[in-house]
Amino acid sequence: MFDNTCKFLAETFPSDFATWLLGEPIALTELSPSELSLEPIRADALILLQSDEVVLHLEFQTLPKVDIPFRMIDYRLRVYRRFKNKRMRQVVIYLQQTNSQLVQQTTFTLEETFHRFQVICLWEQPTSVFLEHPGLLPFAVLSNTNDRTETLRQVAEEISSISDQSTQSNVAASAFILAGLVLEKDVVKQLLREELMQESVTYQALKAEIIEQGRAEGRAEGRAEGVQLVALNLLREGISPEIVAKVTGLSVEQVQRLESEEASDTGK
Repeated sequence: MFDNTCKFLAETFPSDFATWLLGEPIALTELSPSELSLEPIRADALILLQSDEVVLHLEFQTLPKVDIPFRMIDYRLRVYRRFKNKRMRQVVIYLQQTNSQLVQQTTFTLEETFHRFQVICLWEQPTSVFLEHPGLLPFAVLSNTNDRTETLRQVAEEISSISDQSTQSNVAASAFILAGLVLEKDVVKQLLREELMQESVTYQALKAEIIEQGRAEGRAEGRAEGVQLVALNLLREGISPEIVAKVTGLSVEQVQRLESEEASDTGK
């Protein structure tokens, strides 16, 4: 869910990411992994953007993984094989604060082979960086701030000033999803209008992802149980009972009963 949200933002607002990571608003287009001849290691987390002169490779991670350094050198060589004259900037961006030493890994070494890439820990970055561009607003709440609730309130104000309705909805939905890493859903819902997010393709994609997950599990458990599982997954993501009812076909009363049962089980 978080990977897909970050990928959506990078591919929808490439010039904002270029300004942040490359220092200039270069026009970037998506580079398909299929253009690199080999199958991607993990396509859902891979973000490749390119211009005539540079390739920007982004990896967003909620938690560090030991295979990140190998993944970075592997894609550097894949890009070199395809575009020998293009320079490449590789950045691993960690979303969730951790004390793991793995976030300090910025190199890959194998015998005499050495490769370096950049690592950005969002919780160490100044908040102001993310308040300057629409595509970066959802990351502000994950930055180095003493008051995440107040930061999200600032983000909500900036979002409300976006003139294009579609852009406004998509940025709001992305902010809603990423804020869930550090704030309670009730707090997030107080600051970001749910009816605005319902118009977002990001929000709709999130619902579809949760629904499909529930359906897959539901096929093994039976149709009725599967529908209830879908409803519970949506509720856990902070989606209102009214919307859950529309999506699943359950009545609002049935959804509210599931919500109450879930709350009771959690409180035990």
